[in-house]
Amino acid sequence: MATIVVEDSENLEKAIKRFKRMVEKEGIIREYKKREYYEKPSTILNRKNKTLQRKLMKKNRKTHDSKSAY
Repeated sequence: MATIVVEDSENLEKAIKRFKRMVEKEGIIREYKKREYYEKPSTILNRKNKTLQRKLMKKNRKTHDSKSAY
């Protein structure tokens, strides 16, 4: 959980910026948006498989392109 300590002499805008950076770094907003709606387990699995396939295709393309360049 992101928490910050604001001192009396500290500028409020700076404290807010520091808090936003910390929240973004920890991925809290991304996690909230991901869990905002229920997603069926099969949908999650399908999405993960598609991203894996995309990564493999991209890796294959890179290795195939580098071999044909020589």
